[in-house]
Amino acid sequence: MSASLLGGGPQTYLALLVAGFLMTQPWRWLGIWLGSGLDVDGEVFRWCRAVSTAIVAALIGRIIVYPSGALADVPLSIRLLAFAAGLAFYAVRGHSLVGGVVAAIAVLVGGTLLST
Repeated sequence: MSASLLGGGPQTYLALLVAGFLMTQPWRWLGIWLGSGLDVDGEVFRWCRAVSTAIVAALIGRIIVYPSGALADVPLSIRLLAFAAGLAFYAVRGHSLVGGVVAAIAVLVGGTLLST
């Protein structure tokens, strides 16, 4: 919906803000209320963590093997090397996620620049 369809002006933005608030906040409050008594170390959370980890691993594998966009122009060997470098940095530097991502990006960019 465009602002002109709703009449424009500050009232339009205020109405959108209030509507957005009313559509999301009650669900967040309900989630907090329902989730306050859950055991985060329980079987359900361990299963959810395992499933989400598997989904992320599958997506990363798909991006490496079957990339799209600009990454498709990067050779598979460089993509695999960047993945290995990121994983190694992550493991060696005490599970630093940011460090692993930065290392992988550095290898990916450096390898791409050297291969062209």
